[in-house]
Amino acid sequence: MKILFLNPPFKTEYGRFSRESRSPAISKSGTLYYPIWLSYAAAIAEKEGHTITIIDSPAYSYDLAKTLELIKDFKPRLVVIDTSTPSIYNDAEIADKIKNLLPGSFITLMGTHPSSLPEETLGLNKNIDACFIGEADYTLKDLAGKLKNFYSHETGTSPTSLKKLLSTIPGLAYRSKEKIFITAKRELIADLDELPFVSKIYKKYLDPKKYFFAASDYPEIQIMTSRGCTARCTFCVYPQTIHGWKYRMRSARNIADEFEWITKNMPEIREIGLEDDTFTGSQARVIEFCKILIEKKIKIKWYCNARADLKYETMVWMKKASCALLIVGYESANKKILDNIKKQTTPEMNLEFSQNARKAGLLVHGCFMAGNNGDTRESLEENLNLALKMMDDTMQFFPLIVYPGTIDFERAKKEGLITFKNYSDYVTIDGNHKSVVRMPDATSEEITKWCDYARRKYYLRPKYLFYKLCQQISHPTELRRTFKSAKRFIKYLIPK
Repeated sequence: MKILFLNPPFKTEYGRFSRESRSPAISKSGTLYYPIWLSYAAAIAEKEGHTITIIDSPAYSYDLAKTLELIKDFKPRLVVIDTSTPSIYNDAEIADKIKNLLPGSFITLMGTHPSSLPEETLGLNKNIDACFIGEADYTLKDLAGKLKNFYSHETGTSPTSLKKLLSTIPGLAYRSKEKIFITAKRELIADLDELPFVSKIYKKYLDPKKYFFAASDYPEIQIMTSRGCTARCTFCVYPQTIHGWKYRMRSARNIADEFEWITKNMPEIREIGLEDDTFTGSQARVIEFCKILIEKKIKIKWYCNARADLKYETMVWMKKASCALLIVGYESANKKILDNIKKQTTPEMNLEFSQNARKAGLLVHGCFMAGNNGDTRESLEENLNLALKMMDDTMQFFPLIVYPGTIDFERAKKEGLITFKNYSDYVTIDGNHKSVVRMPDATSEEITKWCDYARRKYYLRPKYLFYKLCQQISHPTELRRTFKSAKRFIKYLIPK
């Protein structure tokens, strides 16, 4: 059966919308994520023998007309559309257009938004047939297999028999005769080693040069080595809406095998991104993985998401194994606020992490948030003051964005702090991030402005500019990355 995996166009006239970023938007740095979860689902479908294709409209700057033209040419029977909260109305409208274009197709939506609000999402348009709830990989496998059998005996079948078929598939919300049904909860995937390498899908269906992460070398590739998380952060969307909290890991050997495959089959790739919510959840696995890379003489730069509790000893092993960058969520410089958001770290740990990484020779992309539970104007200045004590390679100051399905979304709604009228308000007219909550002593607009102010204070200080100049001189390869990111980012540093 033909299956289309679609990352649909959204605000194409303003730039490339990064739908699978943790906070989807047109990034100020030009970052564009791979359609990671769409591609993992595609890998399962291809493994099952289906004929697939991936259309990533943002990556290729396809507008709606071009996207529909490609879909019409492929003629899929099953369509899987990636979604996000800011683009959900657009995504539902595109689902409608595809159904009108191909009336016999079965249209599904995947992503954190439909997983959190399946009934509401199906209610957006009668031409959306189903939504995936939780991990879509094996739900898609079951759906595709049963639809293939159903359509092969299409003569004489009825909507009733289709409803009966769909009702047996865990992890699905579907429509039948204008009613919406939700099936049993699907169990989380226990053995992640059994999943195909997503890099093989990238090579076959996507162009790595279309994707960009501002803090890594170019071109890069993004893979996952775990699902769930060891922490319980109240804002984090994927563990609360898709993967659950239970931390499940690929084996160190399996990850190293994919690294080896990438280096042999995709020689143009200069860096590998481990996009797990927390790659360092098991430091024993991290060290084992590093030792295997060293043993197999696999030398390629890589980066990962880490926590501030990462030990210096582990950092040293990571550096030996060609790790170049750690991405860490400091989130706050205030212990009470860190406790409020269940971060399980302290301001002292944040500073020590930054210092240890620098000592180990690792770059750091640090992240502070504004608008957390308990934040005030005073605590935001604490964040900036702590950041200015650090010399992380890049620093992100970001408004808290609460997404449906998270603890913070429910808290903000209960406390009357939400400022958006509908989901389109999650981004600006040109697709950039914006705050969607207020603080007791600051409006959502003031939170966004503070992030811009903090960014300027961090990047435009003489000490940082001198550091970057020295970096470009001593490491000429960094010049390409810095220049590519700065071309877009610089306009956001200069006050209007």
